[in-house]
Amino acid sequence: MKMESTHLLSSSKKRVKIHPHTVTAKYARHAPYSPQPGVHTHFPQPGDEGYDDAPSFEDFGSFLEETSDRKQLTETKRWPLTLFGSKDKDPSGRPQSAGAGEQLASFGEASVSASRLTWLGLLGAALAHGCLITLTRLASERFGLGPLFLLLVRSILQLLSVTVPLHRGENPFGPDGYRLRLLCYGIAYSLGLCCAYSSLTFVSVGDGTTTWRLATTALSATLAFLLLEERVGLADGITLSAGLCGLGLVLLPTGDESNSEAPTDPVAFWRSAFGWSLSALAGLWTALALVGYRSLKERVGVGTALFAVSWTGCLLAPASLVLVGEGWSWPASAPAWALVLGLAACSVAAFLGMTHALRLHPALVSASQSLEIPVSMLLHLAVLPSAPAAPEIVGGVMVVLSVGWLVAMKLLPSRGGGRCPREEYEEILDSPIK
Repeated sequence: MKMESTHLLSSSKKRVKIHPHTVTAKYARHAPYSPQPGVHTHFPQPGDEGYDDAPSFEDFGSFLEETSDRKQLTETKRWPLTLFGSKDKDPSGRPQSAGAGEQLASFGEASVSASRLTWLGLLGAALAHGCLITLTRLASERFGLGPLFLLLVRSILQLLSVTVPLHRGENPFGPDGYRLRLLCYGIAYSLGLCCAYSSLTFVSVGDGTTTWRLATTALSATLAFLLLEERVGLADGITLSAGLCGLGLVLLPTGDESNSEAPTDPVAFWRSAFGWSLSALAGLWTALALVGYRSLKERVGVGTALFAVSWTGCLLAPASLVLVGEGWSWPASAPAWALVLGLAACSVAAFLGMTHALRLHPALVSASQSLEIPVSMLLHLAVLPSAPAAPEIVGGVMVVLSVGWLVAMKLLPSRGGGRCPREEYEEILDSPIK
């Protein structure tokens, strides 16, 4: 479209509305426009020279295909096809619309593959967490190593993670504009660990860990909705509720504890209450950390996040050790050191698997880690034989079933009456680009 006027281009805003039969051009100024004397303005009309007819509805698809937004979006959705090839168009010359279903299928297969890796990492992190619980119990019962001392040692060993951002040429304290938020994330995560490990001084390892996981899952769903406006679907909510009920059954007192006729020691009661409160507080801090990193995930790598948690843990763990009054302990044998190193390795593996998967909803990530409870039960039964109570068995089975059903819902193809792939593909392409 040719414009003979030049004084409008520098100080006005142009809005063009494309219609199958007409083209409307509107010019708006900050002040009402009044034609200047001696200046001639002409807008080409249909049939005049220089007027280009707008594309018809039949050709509108090819018109959109040439626009940059549509082309870029289409190429973005086709990224799985370029893993072992180029991004060039199909040499056969077939139109894009003919291969829409194939593109969507390829994109769906790649998404499912990525989801499988994500959930595999989550399940591996849950197994590592279960081993972590068992190793912590062994270190306390057989070698007299305090939980906060173990936290301090693993934080010091995890400082080696600084090599990851340095190798990539990144700032280990985070990129500009995100360092304060990364610092808050590291403090929140370390406070959660300190509260959780401090609670083990007052309650058993199993009870403290179960309370921590239950509070983290419930509060992650709440905080993600309040801070990130992320909701949990109905099916996911039902599955999460079933898993939380299973954790509640694990926390039920055994028959010996409930039928005890001995008077309750006030000091023991308040120590236990303080331990439970610390476990719940640990769940709050951990949920804040999970939600916080989800908002940072696009800019902060997992290695940088691990270093942030490590150096803040080196500062907060000694302070917690002094406040709680836990005695200083030191491994005195090779098996004790091997156990500490294994504990640090399990903690790193669990952190990497769980943090990398935070592209999912934080509550789903935390709920998948509830699998650590039945895993630790089985490992504890193998290492330190002691039969679990009936509520613990039922609760563990409920947790396994809820996590298994959650993974199946996310990975298995839908058999219901959903929309066809063509409709979903068109909805993706027709969505507004903001």
